[in-house]
Amino acid sequence: MTPRQGRPVKSTVVPYESAAPPAPLRRLVPADVLERWSAVDRGAHAPRLVVVPGDDGAGWTAAALVTARPDTAYLKIVDAVGDVPAAVDAVVALARDQGLALVKWEGWTASPGTAAAAGFTPLRAPLTHTEDARGPRTGYVSRLHDGAVPEPPYYAQSTHFTCGAVTALLAQAHAGALPEESLDRPAELTLWRAATNFPACEPVGLGVAVRRAWPSTPVEVVLDTDRPVLLDTYAESEQEWRAVLQRASRTDAERAGVPVDPRHLSLTAIRSAIGRRGQVLLLVSLARMQGFDVPHWVLCHGTVPGAVVIEDPWANSAAGDTWVDAHLLPVPDASLDAMSMISADPFRGAVIIG
Repeated sequence: MTPRQGRPVKSTVVPYESAAPPAPLRRLVPADVLERWSAVDRGAHAPRLVVVPGDDGAGWTAAALVTARPDTAYLKIVDAVGDVPAAVDAVVALARDQGLALVKWEGWTASPGTAAAAGFTPLRAPLTHTEDARGPRTGYVSRLHDGAVPEPPYYAQSTHFTCGAVTALLAQAHAGALPEESLDRPAELTLWRAATNFPACEPVGLGVAVRRAWPSTPVEVVLDTDRPVLLDTYAESEQEWRAVLQRASRTDAERAGVPVDPRHLSLTAIRSAIGRRGQVLLLVSLARMQGFDVPHWVLCHGTVPGAVVIEDPWANSAAGDTWVDAHLLPVPDASLDAMSMISADPFRGAVIIG
């Protein structure tokens, strides 16, 4: 669906402080909505209000609470209040001015009809909601770019350590090699057990596990170091046996016919793989998007001008981050390039499927 251009709306952007909401906002926002806005600390995701002033300039006729992960290319409307169409048009205009790829809208208070009238289409409902997830059951998107990026299913990892397995399962479900109804916790934990370096999944072990699970699927590992990886935080005695397992993974890769390319995988090569209908499981650090330097697997499955579209199987609910943020997430090329250089002695690791 082509997003509408939106009617011209005069608006302004002001920071949002949950401890001291502006008086004009209190007159627009229902008490339960304002309580939900303040229930989490959204500070890491730059919360702000996109405000439409009244004709007299004295009050507000509409407002939207907007957030986004750092180093990404979208805006998310948490809620729009007052003259909702005017508030949404103002957010879309702001996103266009900033050259962003998408505007998303959490479905807390937005109805399908209201969203459609504003030029938004429904996001596919997630396959699972983890017990601690605080996200809405529905969400919507307005694409501000030409061309369509096919939408994979969204599945949230059920543990803190199964991101690698989940991204591989998502890739196979998106490619049609795995029925979506088979993407569940037993499948997640089974593939993790086959790939793990305890508890993380390192690139070679993950590639081998994918080949063994789907023997007919083309798989390639790209890893620009020959040393063991993802071991920096462990004591030397803990590193030693994990390093043995990683060397065993390389032997397994050779026996299984999984190539391990030692070259550095460029963003151009990632885009090229996606353009050839491949999918890239990419190891990134969450430092830029979430504020803590933890290695994490994401699925790169689409491209838009200036950004790669990923699926992130984890959302930081404590910061107001939900599956709507993590699903169809556009990350600028330069940001993805920076966040996928892992550890103090940087390397890049990926598994290309298909």
